[in-house]
Amino acid sequence: MELATVGLFVLIVVFVIVFLYYVPIVLWFSAIVSGVRVSLLQLMLMRIRKVPPSIIVQAMIEAHKAGITQIRRDELEAHYLAGGHVRNVVHALVSANKANINLSFQMATAIDLAGRDVFQAVQMSVNPKVIDTPPVTAVAKDGIQLIAKARVTVRANIKQLVGGAGEETVLARVGEGIVSSIGSSDSHKTVLENPDSISKVVLEKGLDAGTAFEILSIDIADIDIGKNIGAGLQIDQAEADKNIAQAKAEERRAMAVALEQEMKAKAQEARAKVIEAEAEVPRAMAEAFRNGNLGIMDYVKYKNIEADTAMRQSIAKPQQSNNKK
Repeated sequence: MELATVGLFVLIVVFVIVFLYYVPIVLWFSAIVSGVRVSLLQLMLMRIRKVPPSIIVQAMIEAHKAGITQIRRDELEAHYLAGGHVRNVVHALVSANKANINLSFQMATAIDLAGRDVFQAVQMSVNPKVIDTPPVTAVAKDGIQLIAKARVTVRANIKQLVGGAGEETVLARVGEGIVSSIGSSDSHKTVLENPDSISKVVLEKGLDAGTAFEILSIDIADIDIGKNIGAGLQIDQAEADKNIAQAKAEERRAMAVALEQEMKAKAQEARAKVIEAEAEVPRAMAEAFRNGNLGIMDYVKYKNIEADTAMRQSIAKPQQSNNKK
């Protein structure tokens, strides 16, 4: 009997636990007390559909207490089954309602399913966020490099959160605007004297178009002077011109050396021809003797002239050397 009583008691306890799990009476009573109309059957069906009733009921209670009547139970269940964050959506709707921000339930669920934190977006609409840009390097027209850092104050644009670009796009556009503004300045001194001119130029370009944010202000936090890019380019250009001039000079030298070698070759060829011609003189004289065209006296005169020429040359050589000394 005792074992039967214990077994019956255990069965009753298990039945009560299972019954309370599928029929959350406490949660139903809490909803009724809070003014939210939901039946026990609906709560049981939530359990069967694998939807936690506590999340749905607590979200409905929070919305009802905040005066939001546009939220329905089946919509919350559908959003949960779609993989959304029900609590974040309800928190965002309550915050938007208190801040007089026009945010519908459909828009909030769409933002949440798009992968963005809708509650954080509403908070950013109320409290703008400050984004520090990485150092942006630009060169003014005078060739001086400037390194600027900016602080961008943005506010979430609720209507553009679905499909709008993120912070990376905003930072990239701001950096591009800073580079363009500095690059169009005639002197780096002008930029250093009036850094607010960069902010004005960048803001006028409407960089927040197509993004999930609204740019409220762009403040230049710091500007540092970098390298003298213009001087460096001139030095590189001068070095390149020098190398080109050296190459051309080397080309001219090589051509001169080749021409000199060619002239030497021609001179040697001419000397060879002279020697060859001088070798023909004795033969010609012998032939003239045999033919009777040259007499002995003519030959003697030729020898005298040749000796006289040799003497003159020997006399001229010492004089040339003395003159050189």
